Amino acid sequence: MWQDFKAFVMRGNVMDLAIGVVIGAAFSTVVKSLVDDVIMPPIGLATGGVDFRDKYVLLQDGPAGGPYNSLAAAREAGAVTLNYGAFINNLITFLIVAVVVFMLVKAINRMYNRPAEPTPDTLPCPFCTMTIARAATRCPNCTSAVA
Repeated sequence: MWQDFKAFVMRGNVMDLAIGVVIGAAFSTVVKSLVDDVIMPPIGLATGGVDFRDKYVLLQDGPAGGPYNSLAAAREAGAVTLNYGAFINNLITFLIVAVVVFMLVKAINRMYNRPAEPTPDTLPCPFCTMTIARAATRCPNCTSAVA
């Protein structure tokens, strides 16, 4: 059983996934710091010194009653709040991650979609420009007839 588990873990896909999760977690902390420490302070200054982390709507007072000077004070008093400032920070973080992942996917696709150089036994497909064998009647990439 141990050999089967070891063989499963050492397969390429499992290792790739594990590395991706670790890098993703590290990337998440970098993006969170970028949003919280670099992007949000200028946005806060542009909106009159507003700190989005402390923006909330009070839904129900806590047992001690209000008013509350900050979100931390409202939470400490047991108040029910709608924390839209935290949502805005998380939304900006998500958008940054989405843009970076999109750029990464575009770069990888550009790298992998580069057709191989033709050899004497191959030629480029007239439809998708990928390299195919001269004897081929259909392109294995786009399935077009190339006879």
